[in-house]
Amino acid sequence: MTAASARLLRLVALLAARPSWTCGELAARMAVTDRTVRRDITKLRELGYAVESDPGPWGGYRLRPGSRTPPLVLDDEEAIAVAVGLRGAALGGSLGGDQAALSALLKLGQVLPRRVADRLTAMDSALVHIPRPNEPQIAADMLRELAAACHRGERARLAYRDRNGKATVREVDPYRLVHTGRRWYFVARDVARDQWRTFRADRVDRLHPSGRPVELTDPPDPARLVSRSIACRPYPLTVTIRLPLPLDEALRLIPATVGAHHPDGPEATVVEVGGPDADGLARYLIGLATPLRVLSPDSVRQTLVRRARELLADNANDTDDAGNTGNAGETGPE
Repeated sequence: MTAASARLLRLVALLAARPSWTCGELAARMAVTDRTVRRDITKLRELGYAVESDPGPWGGYRLRPGSRTPPLVLDDEEAIAVAVGLRGAALGGSLGGDQAALSALLKLGQVLPRRVADRLTAMDSALVHIPRPNEPQIAADMLRELAAACHRGERARLAYRDRNGKATVREVDPYRLVHTGRRWYFVARDVARDQWRTFRADRVDRLHPSGRPVELTDPPDPARLVSRSIACRPYPLTVTIRLPLPLDEALRLIPATVGAHHPDGPEATVVEVGGPDADGLARYLIGLATPLRVLSPDSVRQTLVRRARELLADNANDTDDAGNTGNAGETGPE
């Protein structure tokens, strides 16, 4: 590759990385003169790139959005990030067999500079992937179809299988796709029930757009809706607690896949957690080992208080027994 060609690729990469650059900024980043930048901009325009410019000392250059897809120019760290992401997608199986991710990874490996390829090889030799058994998978075509339905904003007929394998067909108003790191969820309004629902994307059999646009009023927070569905819906009982922690700390203590969170001011968070019964939830809350207040229901609050008193009594008796054993280090009577 000649120096001029390499410089043009570098210039395209810079223009694609930011909304606008002044001539001086581009010259400084490329270690060339302003005149060279202007000459290279002219060359890019001759090649078909729609590079726009604003006059004056505060003007700049920018690529007009959607005018032409520039070549993908990545620096070393970006190339490694893309390769690691593709590797995770190909091995994780979140998109079915994920041949597209594997194919893209192989193509990327063929064009990477040797120094980057060597770094990736070193990483591959150290990384070990343990596949999750029975991990749900979704075809890439279905994922694109669901995303397109959300973008179009048209009512659709959804063919779906629930967790028991029961097949249903319902009218829905698509809204968003949410990825939890393991699974994809399709958020839509169930028209017949007039309720916002979450659907496991891997359980969607078909989606037929009706062509009728709909205007969604007061849509929910899709991430919170999915989180609440995962954390609470499968269980017969839900406890609501208040943690004296900001939202980010509360999420580290109780993951979003375990509880549904919403901030209660800057220094507190309300969390909903589902469980099998009051005793199971009380034991989980005690295991958090942090101050908290049970807002509802009373059954969990009373069970938590009872268990806490039992724990306190057991440990108080142990302290009394230890105090009556004599000097430290001596063994008490059997």
